[in-house]
Amino acid sequence: MQRIEPPTNCPSCSSKLEWSNDLLYCMNSNCPAQSLKKVEHFTKTLKIKGLGPVFIRKLGFSVPSDIYEVTFENISEAISSDKLAEKILYEIENSKNATLNSLLPALSIPLIGKTATAKLSQVCKNISDITEESCREAGLGPKATESIMNWVMYEFPECSLPHSFTFEQGMNITSLKGVVCISGKLKSFKTKAEATEILFKEGYLVRNSVTKEVTHLVNESGIESNKTKKARESGILIVKNLTELIGEQNGIA
Repeated sequence: MQRIEPPTNCPSCSSKLEWSNDLLYCMNSNCPAQSLKKVEHFTKTLKIKGLGPVFIRKLGFSVPSDIYEVTFENISEAISSDKLAEKILYEIENSKNATLNSLLPALSIPLIGKTATAKLSQVCKNISDITEESCREAGLGPKATESIMNWVMYEFPECSLPHSFTFEQGMNITSLKGVVCISGKLKSFKTKAEATEILFKEGYLVRNSVTKEVTHLVNESGIESNKTKKARESGILIVKNLTELIGEQNGIA
């Protein structure tokens, strides 16, 4: 019987493999295969629709922050579809609405999964709130605390995540102007992605569906969609012109 020799080097980056608990691991943090899997995990965890493994490779994303630097032109050229590019860009913008509960598990921090994140979220509203003291208060063990503190100190400053990610968690509730859901095509903006970005900047959160927290339903098309019907039944304000809503909030006649 022929003896099967285990590989000695990573097939992706050629780094020397190391044994741990009878398994071989590549310990190179810059390994392309690992980087790709981390981006895939990020998009899957944050439910960024349209950004599967194939498109991630086509767009050349190597770290999560690359997702937030891509342009409409980049996406359209890579996938040869303006319509799909618009949808993906909208999903990317909307992902900035992620709560701390969703964001931390998406970042591939060792030992920081849903359980540890749920504990941290009880005492932290923002990544900047995470300290050794808050970890102890949340009930994290020493290894999990060490892991996330190393990430906060050494990796977080370099990961270039959008400032918008801390928007919802760090926003004072008195400065929140409302929660918006957009139904159908817009007339006042070229794309939903563009409108979503403006709304974030103006102090609004954006949701894909009509939930109990939604305060405004934007319907510029005039079509009585299911979202519109649900909003009307729930007493949610129906907005026919998004620019007028933003103008009113800023005191523009």
